[in-house]
Amino acid sequence: MRLSDILIKPVLSEKANAQQEKLHRYAFRVNRRANKLEIKKAVESFYGVTVVDVNTSVSPGKNKTRFTKTGYIKGRKPSFKKAYVTVAEGDTIDLYSNI
Repeated sequence: MRLSDILIKPVLSEKANAQQEKLHRYAFRVNRRANKLEIKKAVESFYGVTVVDVNTSVSPGKNKTRFTKTGYIKGRKPSFKKAYVTVAEGDTIDLYSNI
């Protein structure tokens, strides 16, 4: 798997921002087939930081229903994988530079 296919996008939420400030931990949405070693290599090469630890979690897909004029629409949101990357003390990743 290529390094550019591993990282999909950073997770920008209140919880993720709090972890960035306190624990130097950044959250990324990653490819489902990527393992921890590939995620570590991708973050180090793209952002130029030293990765100390990588934790992953898979969020399951959820059923969603919506009521419209024509009746109920049923669907399913896809499942996705998140990676929590802890960088070394003193290293930072500027996620807001491209916005």
